[in-house]
Amino acid sequence: MTSTSHPPLAAIILAAGQGTRMKSDLHKVLHPIAGKPMLLHLLDTVATLGAAQSVVVVGKGREQVEAAVAGRPVSIAVQDPQHGTGHAVQQAESALTDFVAAHPDGDILILYGDVPLVPAETMQAMVARLHADDAPAVVVLGFEPDDTLSYGRVIADDAGLIEKMVEHKDASAEERLTRLCNSGLMAAKAKDLFGLLARVTNDNAAGEYYLVDIVNIARDDGRASAVVKTDPFDVTGVNSRAELAGLEAGWQQRRRAAAMADGVSLVAPETVWFSHDTRIERDVRIEPNVVFGPGVRVGQGANIRSFSHLEGANVGEFAEVGPYARLRPGAQIGAKAKVGNFVEMKKAVLGAGAKVNHLSYIGDAEVGAGANIGAGTITCNYDGFFKYKTVIGEGAFIGSNSALVAPVSIGAGAIVGAGSTLTKDVSAGALALVRPPQEEKPGWATKFRTLMAAKKAGK
Repeated sequence: MTSTSHPPLAAIILAAGQGTRMKSDLHKVLHPIAGKPMLLHLLDTVATLGAAQSVVVVGKGREQVEAAVAGRPVSIAVQDPQHGTGHAVQQAESALTDFVAAHPDGDILILYGDVPLVPAETMQAMVARLHADDAPAVVVLGFEPDDTLSYGRVIADDAGLIEKMVEHKDASAEERLTRLCNSGLMAAKAKDLFGLLARVTNDNAAGEYYLVDIVNIARDDGRASAVVKTDPFDVTGVNSRAELAGLEAGWQQRRRAAAMADGVSLVAPETVWFSHDTRIERDVRIEPNVVFGPGVRVGQGANIRSFSHLEGANVGEFAEVGPYARLRPGAQIGAKAKVGNFVEMKKAVLGAGAKVNHLSYIGDAEVGAGANIGAGTITCNYDGFFKYKTVIGEGAFIGSNSALVAPVSIGAGAIVGAGSTLTKDVSAGALALVRPPQEEKPGWATKFRTLMAAKKAGK
């Protein structure tokens, strides 16, 4: 039997690679997948396992990583110079001194910052295998890709016990025929890891200290190590912009499939882009070319029409958004409300059943239930220094091409005539008109055209 009660867990995340192929001033592990930096994908997954401590090993770009993890229980270790993966893990030893002393039987996961989408279940499987009755010294996460390329190989028996691990450049022709590859991810006991690492040498083709050698050292000590297999996608790494785009595409494909399995209709799935935290309820219909930025929730039965962009927004049940709508952070769309084409909303509440059908900007505003906002309406919320709020009461009607200069309040049931510029509050049930009187000069247009035609002919 395998124990179901595990000791405390720590994680070491390697992120010291130069990332030169990214050609970016941004640290490689901070490039986003689904709107979240790769490193934070990993840290959030580790957090779900209740990890007591995480250490990120960096080279250059320490300041960027520290800023990205500020407020998290994360330590930073620096690898400089860089002498291989085994040397990188050693740099985390001092940061974990207290953890190892307090929890010698604790578990340590070794992860990679540019391999961001390892599922929590896979990490749990690694730790669980570490606690099996045969007590492996090290657990390695392996995978079988379609093309083994230059991955290191895991030579294992049918029970998953490892006979040998070897880097591609050091492997024999026969060993390279093995399809089981090393992802680089490992798990080991706190009391074992750094002792094994201290015995790793750089006697290899690259002159580096390989992390995989701890498996071979443990074997020479008469201790077995084991391999756990996972889906190749789960250990996909990123070293270039092209690989970043490929991993994004793979993540999106799986997220779309999950949405449809949960009862969401995607008219053209390949054109819809989700964020890492998008929440879509059942019976939502999403038309082609819709983008969800971070922080979006869409309630049951809503309809998100084509070419809409949503970020930091909450869409209520059976509401309609778009086409060509933009919901910015703080937009709250009530049940059965409608945000039509070429409407932008920011930090604004649209009450149940209210409508902003087209060509409007509603920012820093509160619109009551059942209100109707005509085409071309703008809430003038910014004076160049400060933002101000507009309040529109329930059932109010705002005529087309109106400018509401905040701070201003329109009472429930009031009507604002088209073309008005309001700078004062309007009481409930009132009509507000702000227009110059219309003037008409009979025959003026005919005389004007005649005069101008004569001038043109004279030239």
